[in-house]
Amino acid sequence: MPMTAVPIAAEAAEAEARAAILDCAILVVDDTAFNRTLIGAILEEAGFRNVAYAEGGREALEMIAAKLPDLLILDIMMPGMDGFEVCRRLRADPDKADLPILVQTALSSGDDRNKAFAAGTTDLVSKPLDRTELLARVRIHLESRVLIRRLRAYRARVEGELAIARSMQEHLLPSPALCAALGEPAGAALRAHTAIAPNLGGDLWGGVRLDGRRFGVFLLNMGGQGVSAAMNAFRLHTLVHELAPDHGGDPATLLAILNDRAVELLSDGQHATVIYGVVDAAAGRFVYAAADAAPPMVLDPAGGEAPVFGETEGIPVGVSPGTRYETRSLPLPPGAVLVLCSVAVLDALEGEDGLGRIIGEAVADGGGETGFTAIVGFLTAALGNASGDDHTLLWIERSDA
Repeated sequence: MPMTAVPIAAEAAEAEARAAILDCAILVVDDTAFNRTLIGAILEEAGFRNVAYAEGGREALEMIAAKLPDLLILDIMMPGMDGFEVCRRLRADPDKADLPILVQTALSSGDDRNKAFAAGTTDLVSKPLDRTELLARVRIHLESRVLIRRLRAYRARVEGELAIARSMQEHLLPSPALCAALGEPAGAALRAHTAIAPNLGGDLWGGVRLDGRRFGVFLLNMGGQGVSAAMNAFRLHTLVHELAPDHGGDPATLLAILNDRAVELLSDGQHATVIYGVVDAAAGRFVYAAADAAPPMVLDPAGGEAPVFGETEGIPVGVSPGTRYETRSLPLPPGAVLVLCSVAVLDALEGEDGLGRIIGEAVADGGGETGFTAIVGFLTAALGNASGDDHTLLWIERSDA
């Protein structure tokens, strides 16, 4: 970007902010025509373009009910309904509780001023009016009003984008029917638990149909949070499925190509941890390659041994072009359970020892749907219902046959 573009953009933003302030709606309430005319003249001379007037408290409340202004300039001493009562009624309405109220008053005692603030006044300006003071206070409150409005609009936009991204992420997660379709040819039950963080953590997993008694499975976690992380996770998810028909049986090659594509696709500093593997029932093994992912774990209850964790060294995808990954494997005999999880799960369960202990207890209690449900309950309790990061756990249990 040319150096001159930065100050030009800043000047444009400043001009836009000034215009937004001058377009704010101001309601002047005073029972004296001269005062209304004076205040209006000061405001209009200063460039304010949206000024309305009311002669008393009741008229003011009717006008505010019809259209909420950005600032109320209110006389405190008026016949009928005075400024104190106007303030009290506005503050009693949640929709108007944050309306800036600038009271013009000749009251000088501390008790009277305290009474005005107790009624809901935002600020005071003394009579007789001083032009400089009036405009300074008007600008301060309108600048705050515009800033708050923009922050709310930004928050609403972000929340809307997060909701859309969350829906997309949930849609991409394999359904129970797809899990069954992937696992059954290999004589395996594939169960999954994914909890998406409020700010989206970038976890995604998927399955790939392969020939014979094999299927592929991957788990990726995009660095960072928010819509950007989620969208990049969607892109990598799509790439894995594009590469699977030709390279789904070769985890190391698939990961290497995925990395090279990710380097081109992602911005500097963006990367993802990934594990991709093949459940091969005929060979009785899980063959995989990993890019700095959490290690896979296999527990064979028939063998009576401790859980076995695989190695997962490797540079995250998207960091360096030409990176190559090593193919590794773990035994996966009939009756064994393979667990893949995100790093957030390991952290919540205090590392590999904690994960192995919890999985071991679930398998010892019979495994299956009951054991998996117990694991999900324990994980939810450990992480909380609103974890700061996505967490995913895949449970792949081979039948005894």
